[in-house]
Amino acid sequence: NSKLRHVEKDVLIPQIMRDRAKELCSDKVQAFTKCCQETGILMVVKCRQENTALKDCLVGYYSDPSFYEECKAEYLKQREEYRATGIKKKRQKFTPNV
Repeated sequence: NSKLRHVEKDVLIPQIMRDRAKELCSDKVQAFTKCCQETGILMVVKCRQENTALKDCLVGYYSDPSFYEECKAEYLKQREEYRATGIKKKRQKFTPNV
């Protein structure tokens, strides 16, 4: 049964999308983080370019219908495994090499 509840469509699948988009945009996440760490309180002004690049990357994924479908399929697979085994599988977090 692949019918989705409200919480699945509006919360759980978007969470997978956010996690995966952060992984896929990790170079921009790292650049923005590095800029903020080096700049301190002036980061709003000095890191504008890195922030824009990061937002553009993330929004590109968030607004891609095929990316949504990919994440939805991943969620449905996890849900099916959970229903079959009763064991919730933790999503592996991306850890960049710093």
